[in-house]
Amino acid sequence: MKHLLDYLPKLNDWLARREQPGFRGPQIIDWILEKRVSDFSAMTNLPQPLRELLASSFTTFTSTIVTHSTSDDGTEKLLLKLPDGGLIECVLLREENRRTICVSSQVGCAMGCVFCASGLDGVLRNLTAGEILEQMLQLQKLLPAEERLSHIVMMGMGEPLANLDHVLEALGYASAPTGLGISPRRITISTVGLPAAIQRLARQDCKYQLALSLHAPNDTLRTQLVPINEKIGIAALMAAADHYFESSGRKLTFEYVLLSGINDQEEHATQLAALLQNRTALLNVIPYNPVEGLPYTTPSNRSIQRFKQILEAAGIEIRFRQRKGDKINAACGQLRRQQLVPLLSDTQRSFTDR
Repeated sequence: MKHLLDYLPKLNDWLARREQPGFRGPQIIDWILEKRVSDFSAMTNLPQPLRELLASSFTTFTSTIVTHSTSDDGTEKLLLKLPDGGLIECVLLREENRRTICVSSQVGCAMGCVFCASGLDGVLRNLTAGEILEQMLQLQKLLPAEERLSHIVMMGMGEPLANLDHVLEALGYASAPTGLGISPRRITISTVGLPAAIQRLARQDCKYQLALSLHAPNDTLRTQLVPINEKIGIAALMAAADHYFESSGRKLTFEYVLLSGINDQEEHATQLAALLQNRTALLNVIPYNPVEGLPYTTPSNRSIQRFKQILEAAGIEIRFRQRKGDKINAACGQLRRQQLVPLLSDTQRSFTDR
């Protein structure tokens, strides 16, 4: 059966070929995205023959929940298994009235950021638009009926700009009034910074927020932490970011993961302040969330405070993100890694035994 969420752009044509009126497509989309109903038999304003035809032709959800973890702070994380065996993660974060979801765009990641669990085993494939949208619906199901998703962050596994067509298609349904109805102002695409794709976002007049994972204030250190930077360079990244700001009017966010003894020194803070001065931007600093098997650690409170003081003194708008979901491995790729390591070990043992 076809994955309905991947078939949404063709749904009206499919219905027309079966002599269904034009309003049936929006009705079906409303049931799935707005009313949170995935069972075709429960779509009561559709004629019974159509419901049966839909049920025999399409499936709404293709992923299965392998692990559902809940933290004391209200964070919930899902590890989903796709039909081909791929594992992806998505997260629901609760903070006052905000209900933010963090969604993946790829199975794994090819960017190679040395401190991130998502890319430890490389990238297997891009997710389809339907698979991205399905994560949103799986997380939406965790909310009570009276609550709605308020924000979306494409900051899960994978590089969204390396799968831009499918990401934009999924976000189109997320931001549509007839879809999830989430304002583009409340949707953020997080990227290590692929200038050509950022330029494309600007040309297409996208109004999503853009968060650039900087992590270092100079090319030498950034290439060490984010290897793709060797082909890009900070200057090209900042030029693309400035162009996106000029075209969209959206304040840029720069993400900076603080790693003890590596990018958290006073000289780094001073260089970072010089890089961001005179730009309409927010610096989002994230003290590192340790990943088992990686050598990086969280800076001391003293280092964090000194880093913050230097940037604030330079007039940089800075926010320190509160870490959430530590006890459930909510950092990107951690839960998937826990599942993959035993599988990889079993495979290696099997190969050795032959």
